Amino acid sequence: MSQLDEKELDRVLTAAFEASTRIYQERGFQRRIGFGKRPALVSVDLANAWTRPGNPFTCDMEKMDAEIIPGMQRLLEACRRHGHPVIHVTTAYDITDRDAKFTDMGLWHHKIPVEAVNIKDKELWAIDSRIAPIEGEYVLLKKRASSFHGTELAGLLQANGVDTILVTGVTATACVRTTICDGLQEGFRTIAVRECIGDRTPGAVAWNLYDIDAKFADVEGVDDCVAYLERVGNAAKA
Repeated sequence: MSQLDEKELDRVLTAAFEASTRIYQERGFQRRIGFGKRPALVSVDLANAWTRPGNPFTCDMEKMDAEIIPGMQRLLEACRRHGHPVIHVTTAYDITDRDAKFTDMGLWHHKIPVEAVNIKDKELWAIDSRIAPIEGEYVLLKKRASSFHGTELAGLLQANGVDTILVTGVTATACVRTTICDGLQEGFRTIAVRECIGDRTPGAVAWNLYDIDAKFADVEGVDDCVAYLERVGNAAKA
């Protein structure tokens, strides 16, 4: 987008947010859920097919390189320093032949090119090396948009006493959003980390984070999330 187009989009979104805020606040939305006592970081689809150029799933590379990856590195550093659980989520499919009579793609391949993420090509669905998992961190493979749908995520978090999830990743319109919605519905204090969530299309992140903050999670900046991880980590050690 040109600079002029970006300014116009920002103007339109700002006007829409102002109008929506009046409606939401009059009706009791935009409440705060707050941070809990036992956090975990849930990173959604920050794998090469999304974070590197040249794939149908590639997201906004400027935001990816300038904000999402650096923000994730800060979150990971704080989690690792204090032993907070980290779950890296990725997506891949075993049977990617669109004409196959049986496939693990469901019907999703009739809408979007999920066949581009073939489990045989591990490099595609491997977590970006800049934020690669270390020993003790969990890599979860999903088949659907939500990181909770048909996976062990809820049980894994509950078994480890987690009450708060910091959600990062891509995309704001799909896998991140559905993960956030399901996280709240599964009983977790759900926090969307503003700078660490991306998408492919202009305006998608801003609108979805605005709407998510009204109904499904608290949207918080990476600085506040890192400070929270440090605070609760230090308290646990004390």
